[in-house]
Amino acid sequence: MSQAAPTPPDPAPRPSALSAMRYPIFRRVWFASASSNFGGMIQSVGAAWLMTSIAQSADMVALVQASVALPVMLFSLVAGAMADNFDRRRMMLGAQLFMLLVSVVLALCAWAGLITPWLLLLFTFLIGCGAAFNAPAWQASVGDMVPRAELPGAVAINSMGFNIARSVGPAIGGAIVAAAGAAAAFAINAVSYIALIVVLARWRPAPGPRLLPREALGGAIAAGVRYVAMSPAIRTILGRAAVFGVGASAPMALMPLVARDLIAGGPLTYGLLLGAFGLGAIAGAMGSTRLRDLLSTEGLVRCACIAFAVAAAVVAMSTLLLLTMAGLLLGGAAWVLALSTFNVTVQLSTPRWVVARALSLYQMAAFGGMALGSWLWGFVAEHDGVRTALLAAALVMVVCAVLGRWMPLAKLTELNLDPLSRWQEPATAVPVQARTGPVVITVEYIIREEDVLEFLGAMAERRRIRRRDGARNWRVLRDLADPQVWIERYETPTWLEYIRHNSRLTHDDATIPEHLRALHRGPGGPRVQRMIERQTSALHTVPASGPQALTEPVTESTRGS
Repeated sequence: MSQAAPTPPDPAPRPSALSAMRYPIFRRVWFASASSNFGGMIQSVGAAWLMTSIAQSADMVALVQASVALPVMLFSLVAGAMADNFDRRRMMLGAQLFMLLVSVVLALCAWAGLITPWLLLLFTFLIGCGAAFNAPAWQASVGDMVPRAELPGAVAINSMGFNIARSVGPAIGGAIVAAAGAAAAFAINAVSYIALIVVLARWRPAPGPRLLPREALGGAIAAGVRYVAMSPAIRTILGRAAVFGVGASAPMALMPLVARDLIAGGPLTYGLLLGAFGLGAIAGAMGSTRLRDLLSTEGLVRCACIAFAVAAAVVAMSTLLLLTMAGLLLGGAAWVLALSTFNVTVQLSTPRWVVARALSLYQMAAFGGMALGSWLWGFVAEHDGVRTALLAAALVMVVCAVLGRWMPLAKLTELNLDPLSRWQEPATAVPVQARTGPVVITVEYIIREEDVLEFLGAMAERRRIRRRDGARNWRVLRDLADPQVWIERYETPTWLEYIRHNSRLTHDDATIPEHLRALHRGPGGPRVQRMIERQTSALHTVPASGPQALTEPVTESTRGS
């Protein structure tokens, strides 16, 4: 459920790297989230280092990272559908309370000495489940907290907040694990959720207008998948993010082994390595605004991929702590630049009614790649060594950069994705209810022969928009008796879905129907008919072939589309 973005406290200057902090609710949630992230990084250090103590195989160590990323791949789409249909604040609050409970039980089990490798993976998986349900609601809520122009900076600040925790938390976490054990790290993580829970409990966003009933969960998931599937720009982001996730997961998944085997260090060394990665990410976030001015979206992602490949190669070959930290500084900057660019591009390419679902699919692609990569690089490290795994990951990052030649990211243009809001539900001569259907719609055009190719080109885009927004069985037909007559035909399962379909048209989409109306040569606008399917009467003898569907007009013919 979306709310209107707040009005800035004073006239907004050109957005800067930190200008989103001018908005009080974003600032409060950001600081509370940073506290939670801080605890989460301490918990990650404790879990990863504990696994090196209770399990001997490299793939079990790498599975700690995979167990956190896997829930995002499994549950993000459900979470995104819920975030688009329910109160996002309550979703975040519920997820934080769940993670608090799991963290408390994990700390108690660790203190009691009950942790086994698979039980540790179960607890990290459950914490990952909470994060999976929290993330789409939180990321979609950013657009409700700040204006659209501030989104790139706000997303970069979110990444910076996480990586500030990553830069400081792991080093402190390593010291805590070395001094007091993993159970203390798990307890600190449990306490870190409290600040965000308090902020969310006190936040009372103004509810946005809801003109239509909530979508059923299954229908909402299908609508989100359909929207992304019919949006080429978003599909490209998902593909590139998945490849990036596979390659970028290696340093994080194998970092405990890098600290232990390549540098011969302990938990404090591991914390310092994670801290270097986090500091690099902070630098990347702070420089992101300047870099977006200098580079295109695709250019920025290509540079980030190449930089990460160099970082992975340096970490693979180095045996010196300072050199490895320098490589991880570069890797952290590349990490946040690429992922924040993917995130911003998804948000600026998606209208508010489906933004959480689009973000959840992006997260499924990115974190699914990370989960797969974590398992893959752990397997490679177990059989061929940590260096081989890191060098192979560097090669994957080069491939991700080269993919930009065939799968370039779209430029971040200022699309107007607000609802067009011109369409009004028509009056019908036949009574209809929300569940009435299936509904069959036809739009009749008169097109001159010399305009046919232009008309068909516009109809190809019309087909994509119609199907993306929920139309079924879309067809374009030509009258054999009058070759100037063309019929656009499509269906929706119910009258309510027909209303939803038309309410989803955005200002940016409006250029296509306007173009088609300009090509139409008949009197008035294109002629629209709306009909519902009806079965033949059961009072008469049923033909051998079975009941036949009939179409019944529900309104007088109208003009427009």
